[in-house]
Amino acid sequence: MYPASSTFLRTLATSHVVVARVDAYYAGQLVQSDIPFGSGTVTVDRASKNRRKLSLTIPDPKLLPWGETDLLAPYGQQLVVSRGIRYTNGDEEWVPLGTFRIDAPSGDVHFGPITVTGTSLESSIIDDKFQSPVTTGGLGGCVDAMTTLIRQTLPNAAVANLTAGNRNPVLAVAMWDAGNDRWDAITQIARAMNAEIYVDALNRFVIADLPDVVNGPVAWDIAEGEGGTLISAARSVSRTGVYNAVVASGENSASGAAPVSGFARDTDPTSPTRWGGPFGKVTKFISSALWITAGACQNAANFALYDAIAPNVETSLDTLPNPALEGNDIIRLSTAGRKERFLVQSLSIPLTADGDFSITLRGGKEEAA
Repeated sequence: MYPASSTFLRTLATSHVVVARVDAYYAGQLVQSDIPFGSGTVTVDRASKNRRKLSLTIPDPKLLPWGETDLLAPYGQQLVVSRGIRYTNGDEEWVPLGTFRIDAPSGDVHFGPITVTGTSLESSIIDDKFQSPVTTGGLGGCVDAMTTLIRQTLPNAAVANLTAGNRNPVLAVAMWDAGNDRWDAITQIARAMNAEIYVDALNRFVIADLPDVVNGPVAWDIAEGEGGTLISAARSVSRTGVYNAVVASGENSASGAAPVSGFARDTDPTSPTRWGGPFGKVTKFISSALWITAGACQNAANFALYDAIAPNVETSLDTLPNPALEGNDIIRLSTAGRKERFLVQSLSIPLTADGDFSITLRGGKEEAA
């Protein structure tokens, strides 16, 4: 979660004035600040290749682009979006919601409004597919390789390694053909070190450990009742996506290593998903050319099993907006006499006080009373 002040977080549960702004940039230079807009939403989604997306409505038809360098043209123009609170003393506190490349402006040329959609910085990497075969040989550790592949496209990109101990494990030699997706290659490298990579609200490429719902720190408490932010909650549970065994395999012709594999399964006799128990036997298969030893495959299988046996609980909330939340935050939900930890899977943050806020949570874990 973005480090908003304690005053900001307390104020979210009370009556307050919402402020938001959209600034336009081109070639790294501010072109216009505080563009007037009618409505807008920033969506954060862990399941999307673009972690952040923007949808914006601008009433003034004069801002509809005609030339390639116009304010809202889709030729590298960017919108920087923030939302905040104006306190009773007139002070304001702001939370960044992201930097978005303009992808598709449209609208009535006479009456408007203009609808603008945008995506976070992953788009630039996705677009820049490999023009010739690329190998990880000589790129150093996993973090070094991801940084190199990112900066081949965006030389000034900020890359933040936020893994525990700033991990940068040795990277196996792998190769991608011409035409392959550069971002897919980068996310494969992150996966090889049991991490994830995404663009955050500060426009950084963040490399982070996969979230641990059971043991990780709680970023935000959502509770019902007086002083809470919860309005309503809906819950669904499914066995889809739940596995009790994982087979990890690695085959890498570029390194000359023989094929290797690792196997892990849920053997806890008290687990409802134990292998061979009432849940049955459900195996997930994963593979990567970056796993070139049996030990690497075994570690990957063990790590993946931890996530595979997590309950597929999806909870949708109607709650007061917290724009500081990130897509991998852990929240504690207190409702119906229970306290559960969840991972934030996605959220939609409105830019106006009357906009709809939604948040979807995955992988509930009940806390002891």
